[in-house]
Amino acid sequence: MKAINFNKIVLLLLGLVVFNACVEDDDFDTPNTSLVEPTLDAPVITINQLFDLYEQDFLGFIDDLGLDPNNPGDADEIEEARENYRYSLENDDNFISGYVVSNDEAGNFFEELIIQNNANQGSAGVRVMIDVNPLFVRYQFGQLVYIKLIDLHIGISNGVLTLGKTENLEKIPRPQENDFIFRSPQVEEIVPTEITFDQLDSSLENVFIKLNNVQFNRDLVLGDDPVSYAGEPEDEFDGERLLESCDENGSSIIVSTSTFADFKSLPLPTGQGSISGILTNDFFGEVFNLAINTPEDIEFGGIENRCDPLLISCGTAASAGPNNLFADDFEGQSTFQPISGNGWTNFIQEGTEGWEAYTSGGSNASQGISARVGSFQSGDDSSIAWLITPQIDLDANPGATLQFETSNSFSDGSILELLISNDWDGTEAGIASATWGILTDAYITQDSDSFSQWFESGIVDLSCASGQAYIAFKYTGSGQSDFDGTYELDFVSIDAQ
Repeated sequence: MKAINFNKIVLLLLGLVVFNACVEDDDFDTPNTSLVEPTLDAPVITINQLFDLYEQDFLGFIDDLGLDPNNPGDADEIEEARENYRYSLENDDNFISGYVVSNDEAGNFFEELIIQNNANQGSAGVRVMIDVNPLFVRYQFGQLVYIKLIDLHIGISNGVLTLGKTENLEKIPRPQENDFIFRSPQVEEIVPTEITFDQLDSSLENVFIKLNNVQFNRDLVLGDDPVSYAGEPEDEFDGERLLESCDENGSSIIVSTSTFADFKSLPLPTGQGSISGILTNDFFGEVFNLAINTPEDIEFGGIENRCDPLLISCGTAASAGPNNLFADDFEGQSTFQPISGNGWTNFIQEGTEGWEAYTSGGSNASQGISARVGSFQSGDDSSIAWLITPQIDLDANPGATLQFETSNSFSDGSILELLISNDWDGTEAGIASATWGILTDAYITQDSDSFSQWFESGIVDLSCASGQAYIAFKYTGSGQSDFDGTYELDFVSIDAQ
């Protein structure tokens, strides 16, 4: 009996020893609270200097290929070369330093550590791939870290500057984490870099930025069926939501949220204000995205602060008047050329895509020659295109109405709006600053509509509008796959009594 009790005591003591050893060695559950400044065995260079090394070598690489960065004709080949180019750091006995600006606690980042050069308004950043999850328990937001460069590679992955193992920019293996990443006890407040939409630039990718006076598109947050960050049935990997500027008419960016984020099912905020997040790219590395760490990065006021355009509803009319003021079936246009003549203003506000004439057969046929606009494979961060009628005197033409037909080719999240203005000065420079109201009674084809059919707008009554008016068809999209749809337009007619 005594021997049995003694053996139990020995086993109990051994168990306690093993348990204590596990707790002391498990840095996941018990962060080291006595962290000291690491002793580094090599010089520290900046993220900017690292990029300069990469860029210098890349320029030499494309020069060997006979490509000239100053020749616009080489641009596509240079872009393709950059996507596949990797700069080896296997002999680079240096460190870089940076402040952590990603936080995976809420699940919107996964096995990637994003650092930037300064805590106060960073200007350069880099993504570090690492096979560790979660990271927030060891790398605090704002913590200074050092990355050992030797045996790593750097290149562009998903459109952003990335450090990883091998030419495939693979994740640093978990057992090697402490060989490459060294933590400082220094933790600083991160002050985001405040920019405007026209300052969005690839040099600020991987940087924690702030955009002011913004709101989510009204179709996402207002009405009977507001959407969440990334919890909709169609959200496969990320939820991509259109964020608009209230300062720069029409400017926008996509806010991307992982479907693994803890907050994916929360509704988008309805108001207007500021948002802070990391400037990144979509999965294909084609257009800018903004990724937040947590919904607390969004500071919006109430719905009364929104900057939505005026909604104008005169209803629909039973019939159109006999006096035609303007008409176009586009049959006089040259196919696959920009829409021109007949008083049209065809203006590209952002991006590279405008309205063009086209003809097409098959299941998605045009109606002879029709007009279309879209941003498929454009590479545009934002595509905004206007097609505006000549001026119509609504005061002198009572009972004015508008009719047209539309179809779409996978319009996705792109938008076609029907607008009216009586204070536009008729110049392209004045389009963005004019007051445009949305004519809400017209039917414009939806993404859910069959792409093989054309849809009539109805007879849109214009009698509640006045003055010297212009009617505009405004397209908003981007080169991103969920926002690169195409709309077609035909048989535009404005009539009066």
